Amino acid sequence: MANNIYMHNALESRIAGQITPALEELGFDLVRVAVLGRETPTIQIMADRHDGALIAVDDCEQISHIVGAILDVDDPIPGAWTLEVSSAGIDRPLTRAKDWTRFAGHMVRAELDTPIDGRKRFAGVIIGVKDDAAIIRLEGDQDAALPLTEIRKARLVLTDALIEATAAPEGDGDEATAPRRVPKLNPVKPGKGSKPGRKVQ
Repeated sequence: MANNIYMHNALESRIAGQITPALEELGFDLVRVAVLGRETPTIQIMADRHDGALIAVDDCEQISHIVGAILDVDDPIPGAWTLEVSSAGIDRPLTRAKDWTRFAGHMVRAELDTPIDGRKRFAGVIIGVKDDAAIIRLEGDQDAALPLTEIRKARLVLTDALIEATAAPEGDGDEATAPRRVPKLNPVKPGKGSKPGRKVQ
């Protein structure tokens, strides 16, 4: 369960299954895949480094090359598409069971597909995971159990404690002593008669 990624549709799950083994070999964890748009879709890949550090532009380039090669062969989306690779960032989405364990003690906002007691939106402090549900502590010290498969979206709340915890991940040394701007890379898959392009933001 710890490696499951929730909130993916069928196409996104297919892409995730295609690229996850290669990313893990390179030392990255897949956080999320999102396919946006119809005419020329954008495939968004969000990743973490195994060592907990924020990924850099060089990491994005490495990921984009391997992911682009895999998708060119498997071709899950006919025609032209854009590939966007980025770090999960500090106030990151929580998409896997292990995210709720890793960030226990930090603030989160979550939205469910199915209401619990008439309520879909929750905010509180992460306690952890129990019985396939994310446990968060609400105001008034009341705990809520959010079924992982019912979570539409969940994101950490940017706080001083979160910035401090993210600024110096284990094993990253002096390079990560302060939060960095999250890099993104947008290599464009060329369609017929077009030229390949790449844009770094």
